[in-house]
Amino acid sequence: MRNVLGLLALSALLLSQQAAKAQPGNAQSGAPNYDPHDAFAPLFYPAYGDDVRTAAGTPGPKYWQNSADYKVDASLDPDTHGVTGAVTITYKNNSPVDLPFVWLQMDQNIYSLKSRGVAITDLSGGRWANKDQFDGGYDLQSVEIINPATNKGAKGDYLISDTRMQVKLPAALKTGGVLKLKIAYHFIVPQYGTDRCGRLETKNGWIYEVAQWYPRMCVFDNVVGWNTLPYLGQGEFYLEYGNIEYNVNVPSDMLVGGSGELLNPAEVLTPTQLKRYNEAKASEKTVAIRSADEVTGSGSRPAAKRLTWRFKCTNTRDVAWAASKAFIWDGARIDLPSGKKAMAQSLYPVESAGDSAWGRSTEYVKGCLEFYSKYLYEFSYPAATNVAGIVGGMEYPGIVFCSSRSRKNGLWGVTRHEFGHNWFPMIVGSNERKYSWMDEGFNTYINTVADSAFNNGEYFRPVTSRERLARPYFNLGNPMLTIPDQEPQRTEWGTLSYTKPGTGLELLREEVLGKERFDYAFRYYVHQWAFKHPTPYDFFHAMENASGETLDWFWRGWIFNNWKIDQAVTGVEYTGGDPSKGATITIETREKLPMPVTVQVKEDNGTTNRVKLPVEIWEKGAIWKFHYSSTGKITEVTIDPDQRYPDSDPTNNTFKP
Repeated sequence: MRNVLGLLALSALLLSQQAAKAQPGNAQSGAPNYDPHDAFAPLFYPAYGDDVRTAAGTPGPKYWQNSADYKVDASLDPDTHGVTGAVTITYKNNSPVDLPFVWLQMDQNIYSLKSRGVAITDLSGGRWANKDQFDGGYDLQSVEIINPATNKGAKGDYLISDTRMQVKLPAALKTGGVLKLKIAYHFIVPQYGTDRCGRLETKNGWIYEVAQWYPRMCVFDNVVGWNTLPYLGQGEFYLEYGNIEYNVNVPSDMLVGGSGELLNPAEVLTPTQLKRYNEAKASEKTVAIRSADEVTGSGSRPAAKRLTWRFKCTNTRDVAWAASKAFIWDGARIDLPSGKKAMAQSLYPVESAGDSAWGRSTEYVKGCLEFYSKYLYEFSYPAATNVAGIVGGMEYPGIVFCSSRSRKNGLWGVTRHEFGHNWFPMIVGSNERKYSWMDEGFNTYINTVADSAFNNGEYFRPVTSRERLARPYFNLGNPMLTIPDQEPQRTEWGTLSYTKPGTGLELLREEVLGKERFDYAFRYYVHQWAFKHPTPYDFFHAMENASGETLDWFWRGWIFNNWKIDQAVTGVEYTGGDPSKGATITIETREKLPMPVTVQVKEDNGTTNRVKLPVEIWEKGAIWKFHYSSTGKITEVTIDPDQRYPDSDPTNNTFKP
């Protein structure tokens, strides 16, 4: 295992020195603030590829990652809003080192008033704040290490530190060895769980959206070893893959939706609901499994006092579930490229029903999943469930939580966004707690492509990059390569995690590489790192190798720094003073980030032409001259005529001789 951390630190130091040297200067008032030696510096990658992570952007022949399987039994008590559970974890050490201890994520502990997440919340609150001073977190009953030979447990030696738990092992877990832990616990579901879980009171009962509901293994990798950043709210998750079986016991009047496959529909549904459920799985159109009328009527649920819903999700990093007696339930078939089928389904209260709201949810789920499966990688779970509740928008494998108040294009928008996360990070398992742009930003990009594809572009609204980024891009205090919890929530988080990375991929696709090369390279990255743990450098390597384009100038300016773009037209000179003999057009790049160039030229004879120039014209300096074969007098020259770039000074984009 090489010292990747030290190499990353060295790279960060070099890049910070570049950034310090490249602070915004006086480009708009005089000389260009551009240095080709900064933009096209020959050193970018901090290390050569090796047999774990190759320079081709792929997992190497000795790539490894540990695995974690879970079996969870949980019960919900609506009277106390409590969840009581027991999880058995089977953890395999595939790493080349022995492990004297292991770390687990205890993310539910953020809801304790003593948590770091509460401590760092500023007085203005925000989306991740612990509202109403709710004091929750895990109440651990026991932590046991199970002897695989006897299947008997012994008390584990553990230490809880905020949202992490360290279990010290009586003997180191050897390479190739398996550890079995059993943990019993209890917690109260918060009403507003940092907008990732919670409960909503409706006129027909509470809706529970339950996540971060069992202790999960931290990732141990070859980058930093144990990944133990605390859960503070804004930074999301980094998890190992495995198979998860879980049982949820609830009062019989409740419906439960969860990640993965429902294993016992005949036990938890009435004969009528079971018939409709099977019809929905085969139907192109939405089928009601439990209608609005049945929510308040009698006989729409089995007569037992309580029921256990059994689920299984394979090759997954997490599971979540929702339960309520207020749910309407409908579903339809998802057609996948391989010919396989999955099920789109929606659970929502009567307050959210109707064709202008959640009545179209299943159509939206089906539409976006079929598109993403064709564009990127086939959807890997047997069901996709959209739940209406208190959570504004949050994603888990095969299930998402969206606001019960969402309507029309707002519901489409949040649905296609949260389900887009089933590719980033559910399939491509990047570290969300460090690199939110690798999931939120990549997802933002594929959302815009899905908008144009769904229902003949029903909700598609073309927006130029300049309009989308506008002034927030020019005034960022942090680069994209910033830990999410460090990003100011109200002023920068949305731009750094969503808009800027999403727009960056659009620019690579539309302006730098072209659709064919970009799409091929992006799919290459997804397929190479499906169900694995890529770093930013793995992504950079993959895109460059598959597209055949060196892009370090783009990564350096767009991701590592807040370099601006300012392209300008500064002169037109006719050959021999005669427009019919052609002209020399002078353009400049006046800020730190170079980009390819599109120039539009209009002549007084009605002719309009465009000239495209590669980014390499800026390798030697900030000024470039090129010959244009004019036939008449040039009346206007415009750089970036479609306003694709977030140009920091658009006033110099047009020159009228």
